[in-house]
Amino acid sequence: MNYELFFFDLDGTITESKSNVDDEMANIISQLLKHKKVVIISGARFSQFKEQFIDFLPNGTNLENLYIAPLTGGSFYSFKDDNWVKVYEDALSPEERLKITSILKRAIKDNDFLTPEKIYGDQIEDRGGQITFSALGQKSPVEEKKLWDPSIEKRKALKKILDKDLSEFEVSVGGSTSVDIRKKGIDKAYGINKIASLLSIPKEKIIFFGDAIFEGGNDYSATTTGVAIQKVSGPEETKSFLKEYLKKN
Repeated sequence: MNYELFFFDLDGTITESKSNVDDEMANIISQLLKHKKVVIISGARFSQFKEQFIDFLPNGTNLENLYIAPLTGGSFYSFKDDNWVKVYEDALSPEERLKITSILKRAIKDNDFLTPEKIYGDQIEDRGGQITFSALGQKSPVEEKKLWDPSIEKRKALKKILDKDLSEFEVSVGGSTSVDIRKKGIDKAYGINKIASLLSIPKEKIIFFGDAIFEGGNDYSATTTGVAIQKVSGPEETKSFLKEYLKKN
């Protein structure tokens, strides 16, 4: 299929968790951007996209074909006149953020499995439109993240607790150690549907790449949108698919 719009999750799909994009991936995405539109959609803040991905793209990359969707699609940026411009943002209210943070702190206190021996930085991050819990902290090493919850059972257990206590919000499992909480209805399906409409691109011309395409995972909602889905196990598999695609198109 000759797709016009490519959606990519960030951590676990384009990069390793909270890691910078490598040169090979940056060059592949740059090649894709010559003729295709690309949206990177993730629960991260815009600043993390810039530090982890945008700043590593080669000189001359066609940034006007690149779009950034932070906060799992609850926010959207485009590149115009040499600047990144916010198109929309669906933020949590101060009261909502306080409630989510308070309940998360209580869950951590009441459940020993959420307090590992060593924590690297804050476990709770307020991103404005999303609150993210990272069990090992925001700055934990990638290898330790991979070992903490490979079966996803710990994060699913936390999600079950939060689904009960924060039923008016969207709760999803993401990354290697994290759980994300957002406004109800704000998920990757929301972002894909809204952005596809803004860019006037039909669903049959869109493909989504993600690693957390399982029930409760933060990429799973993409499967409800009608776009093509490419599940990957990590950045290397994403590279392999894109190399093959670029050869044929």
